[in-house]
Amino acid sequence: MKESIEVRQESYFQVAEGIWGMKDVMVNVYFISTAEGWVLVDTGLKSAYKKIKNVAGQLFGDGVPPLGIVLTHGHFDHRGSLEQLLLDWDVPVYAHHLELPYLTGKSAYPPADSSAGGGLMTALADFYPRDPIDVSGTVKSLPFNQELPVLPEWRYIHTPGHAPGHISLWREEDRVLIAGDAFVTTKQESAFSTLTQTKILSGPPRYFTCDWQLAKTSVETLADLQPEVVATGHGKPMRGPEMRQDLMRLADEFERLAMPAHGRYVPDPAVTNEYGVVSLPPKTPGMPERIALGAGVVAMAGLGFAIGTSLAKKGKFALR
Repeated sequence: MKESIEVRQESYFQVAEGIWGMKDVMVNVYFISTAEGWVLVDTGLKSAYKKIKNVAGQLFGDGVPPLGIVLTHGHFDHRGSLEQLLLDWDVPVYAHHLELPYLTGKSAYPPADSSAGGGLMTALADFYPRDPIDVSGTVKSLPFNQELPVLPEWRYIHTPGHAPGHISLWREEDRVLIAGDAFVTTKQESAFSTLTQTKILSGPPRYFTCDWQLAKTSVETLADLQPEVVATGHGKPMRGPEMRQDLMRLADEFERLAMPAHGRYVPDPAVTNEYGVVSLPPKTPGMPERIALGAGVVAMAGLGFAIGTSLAKKGKFALR
């Protein structure tokens, strides 16, 4: 029994005073303690449901629901267990108003970009879910004054680019930043880095970033805060002067360090508004298409050779 408890307690990590994180496969969720209770930030993949309930029980007591759930954005790996959690918890969900179309069934996200490069996670991106969910009876738009209704010591910052209504959370008192996917602390495009949680301050995951100019501005905004601690949607927390130096360098050299050399949204962004996707740039062939195209070329070449050989044998013409 003692061993079981020790294993359970290894399932979360402390970020700063009153803030804990939990990794679900390859994405993080965060638990924030407040004077009145606690708040959940993001909900991970669908597989996170039991893990979130387990960690919440360890930290705040079994059966104690959060005051609310705050979403940095609504991509499948950040809202995966939301609907199941809401079956247990009758609590408000807060998101930026530009994320609401994807949380109220009105619009799918812009397609992922498997042509943006960087590793296997990008190559497989065409297979990632992008359909909306519908929690319209529960989700609420965040106020425009940057206040977080269930987190009075915090404010949110609109940091679009990776997603239209992406937000980051900022606690001024001790300069703690929960950045979501505005930037991350591992190379999320790489399956190896994702599995090993290799620490490297990186730009937003390429495969879902649909506006690179806004993403650059968002990183510049967050770097200007000079945070002491950063906790992101992917990777381990980072802190201190070296982290700040890396973050400023990422902002200053964003085009070289973060932006892909090619990709669907590099020359032109997806156009979105409060109703969802308005227009999309032309699709750039991604890894599945390249594989299919390559296989097709090989097949056609093989077919052509077979036909030519057959005709030659029949004396129609000689192969040279």
